[in-house]
Amino acid sequence: MREAILKILPFKEPGLTQNEIRQAVLPYLPRDLFPGGAKAGWWSKMGRLDLEAKGELDREAARSLR
Repeated sequence: MREAILKILPFKEPGLTQNEIRQAVLPYLPRDLFPGGAKAGWWSKMGRLDLEAKGELDREAARSLR
């Protein structure tokens, strides 16, 4: 999931919302681990939070999370 998230994130603002991330990572996920995108939403959320915690991803300060 980490690799998929890093592939789809833009380098410039405004970034992506969680829903946009969830949809954008689907083509990059292994089908055997995420058949039909199953559980991809949950794992994309956890992947995003992990990247934020490690300082590899910044969250926009605005009210809508990007």
